[in-house]
Amino acid sequence: MSTDALTILGLALLLFVVTMLPHYWRRRRVEKDTAEREEQFRRHGLHEPASLHPIVHHGACIGIGNCITVCPEDDVLGLLDGQARPISPARCVGHGLCERACPVDAIQLVFGTAKRGVDIPRIKENFETNVPGLHIIGELGGMGLIRNAFEQGRQCIKGILREPRGSRDKDILDVLIVGCGPAGLSASLNCLHHKLRFKTIEKEDIGGTVRYYPRKKVVMTSPVDVPGYGKLKYREILKEELMEIWQDIVAKTGVGIQTQESVSSVKPTDDGCLEVVSNIATYRARRVILAIGRRGVPRKLNVLGEDLPKVIYSLLEPDAYQHDRVLVVGGGDSAVEAALALADQPGTDVKMSYRKEAFSRIKPKNLDLINEAIGRGKVEVLWSTNLVEIKPDSVLYVNGGGTQTLRNDVVAIFAGGELPTKFLQACGVQIDTKFGQP
Repeated sequence: MSTDALTILGLALLLFVVTMLPHYWRRRRVEKDTAEREEQFRRHGLHEPASLHPIVHHGACIGIGNCITVCPEDDVLGLLDGQARPISPARCVGHGLCERACPVDAIQLVFGTAKRGVDIPRIKENFETNVPGLHIIGELGGMGLIRNAFEQGRQCIKGILREPRGSRDKDILDVLIVGCGPAGLSASLNCLHHKLRFKTIEKEDIGGTVRYYPRKKVVMTSPVDVPGYGKLKYREILKEELMEIWQDIVAKTGVGIQTQESVSSVKPTDDGCLEVVSNIATYRARRVILAIGRRGVPRKLNVLGEDLPKVIYSLLEPDAYQHDRVLVVGGGDSAVEAALALADQPGTDVKMSYRKEAFSRIKPKNLDLINEAIGRGKVEVLWSTNLVEIKPDSVLYVNGGGTQTLRNDVVAIFAGGELPTKFLQACGVQIDTKFGQP
């Protein structure tokens, strides 16, 4: 080989080393950091997804990291062994940006895991259930993010608009919407925008599940377009601010929401419509949209005394419990956030009853805050305990040492929410249990 050829080869090798070596070491640092964070999340229990989460089809992933970059939750996915991998899937809120950002379709959002199933109503791509004309959107269908809920409301109405309008009987609505959280509000605004004959009923007040968040809780969202109002550009917003915006949207758009009206049944009629019976009236509609959420049905402990007035399942006003002895039952983010809010009240004695030996599947920030509160004596945790009875002035719980009595004024239960299975089944909706399935 000539001297010139050797020189060229040497320069090429040098160029390769100069350009690729920094990339190699940078990748090594990224993967080392990812491995450390994955282990941290595993200790926190964030490796066990609660509902919707991404899976990566290894062999298909090309490791460019688009999915990691676009994820607004941060740390759901990481890069290991040259490929993307879920490292804290419990933090996924199902926005789906990772799935859409992958150029080779290596990511898929699924419900549940092979061992842990998630009950989901059976719905088609247009959000229609197995009951013709009955649609489900938002959290009830497995999507909890506000932006997703707004988008589902828009898409659902868009699909309904493609269908024949049917009877022009003035007594038959085009759409009846049940629930006015973000999904129901979006569907209502889109009905108004497209001049459909519709009605929206809400058993409580505008806001849905968000209304039950603790005061000043930071709500994660994404920019959304609101028909007839404009674009909301927030990514983080306090609960109170969000509720004010929703009230302003309702006022300025003129969309009519009938609050304090609850639905008891939805049944098909012989003429192809749906009959909806509420505590106030009976309606007939071509299409019915259920946007009632799933956390609005709190999971109960089914223990003696749970029906006492001292038992609550949400925390709207922490300052109402000043100088009370409060027992918070649960160990998830909602329970921790409630305990922290209560611990900030003058004279409030806060204890937590948690069935495990350590907190798991909670946000790292919440873990830091609750550990700090425990260290300062503001919150006491009764580890590995289960509540067995609630009395007017005390509670009974069991631990490894037997049954214990605790003097108590208020019991705040945060054991999650349940799918309103009985109501859905009465409507004829089929429920599927997903084990790591889309």
